[in-house]
Amino acid sequence: FGATDLQLIGTAFFAHSTDLLARAAVVLGKEADAARYRELHGRIVAAFQREFLTPAGRLASNTQTAYVLALMADLLPEDQRGEALRRLVEEIRRRDNHLATGFLGTPYLCPVLERHGALDVAYELLLQESYPSWLYPVTQGATTIWERWDGQKPDGSFQTPSMNSFNHYAYGAIGEWMVRVVGGLDVDAENPGFQRALVAPRPGGGITWAKSALESMVGRYAVEWRRHNDEMEVSLSVPANGAALVRLPGATLDAVTEGGAPLSMADG
Repeated sequence: FGATDLQLIGTAFFAHSTDLLARAAVVLGKEADAARYRELHGRIVAAFQREFLTPAGRLASNTQTAYVLALMADLLPEDQRGEALRRLVEEIRRRDNHLATGFLGTPYLCPVLERHGALDVAYELLLQESYPSWLYPVTQGATTIWERWDGQKPDGSFQTPSMNSFNHYAYGAIGEWMVRVVGGLDVDAENPGFQRALVAPRPGGGITWAKSALESMVGRYAVEWRRHNDEMEVSLSVPANGAALVRLPGATLDAVTEGGAPLSMADG
């Protein structure tokens, strides 16, 4: 097992799962169930804070995974979230800008950093090439996601065959963040099922272009952006039965065109 307390991990996911149930109950119109799960969620959060959080903002397990899960599931008082982020980034810096998360923490690492204002750190992790990192396997010739960060070592030798799959999705969870944040194609929570998409690319890390696409139930959405010095050009394709809410860094409406014409002159 890893360095993070198993009870801390279990409690974090207990809280997260209960929150999801409460939100689902609201969507389904089951108000009594929603109230019951919200009350349970509140008790779980309080128990988490009593058991695993010190008054100074340190978690019982001072690990990247612990802080990632606590921030992902909103388990900390609002006035201590900044300290948790600081400790998370400190742990990343202490490891020379490398991640130290496993199957349970890795999917939420970059999303948590981005959500709490550390997008630059998320990009540093994404583009890190030395072990452990997403790109280390690529430097070793990988074309799939590995079970272990170092399934193949720099000298060409391999880890124990009993736990060394070379086609193992878990660490590939970063793909969701890449499509959503790097590629800029995201779900609009107010319009589920991609009835309306959220287009909000957030460039970083020196990346100069990206593109993403999705075949949704209403048709194909596609986004492509490129940076030229201090300018950013975004091309967007929206299906006839769909819609898109577009958020671009520093953009103004007079810079937006549809079919090559200024937006103010476009039909519809």
